[in-house]
Amino acid sequence: MEKKKKVMIVEDDTVLANALSLALQNEGYELSIATDGEEAERMIQQEIPDLILLDLLLPIKNGFEVLKVIRQNPNTKNISVVILTNFEQETSILEGKKLGAKDYIVKANVDIQDIPEIVKKHLPS
Repeated sequence: MEKKKKVMIVEDDTVLANALSLALQNEGYELSIATDGEEAERMIQQEIPDLILLDLLLPIKNGFEVLKVIRQNPNTKNISVVILTNFEQETSILEGKKLGAKDYIVKANVDIQDIPEIVKKHLPS
């Protein structure tokens, strides 16, 4: 039997985190949610997800800091990371891509029902 793909949602807005989780639960993924940057780092080391949906504006540590830590660790550096944020500045988009994010999605520009397709597109096969 094929191992379930692990998807981690890093989002401090619990309503949105739950909505994302609901949108993905029927896809058969193993889901986890972290609500701040520090918790995300801890959980990523323990679970090694296949893909992370990462908000940038997080309590304690921001998404860029989390992404840097992911990329510096040999065990986590190859995790697919999709930034999902309302931060639409060009400098942020360039920084996210430079740090190795697979995609940079502005929350206001995406329908929650499109998230499973985005996840599927960026999950390693």
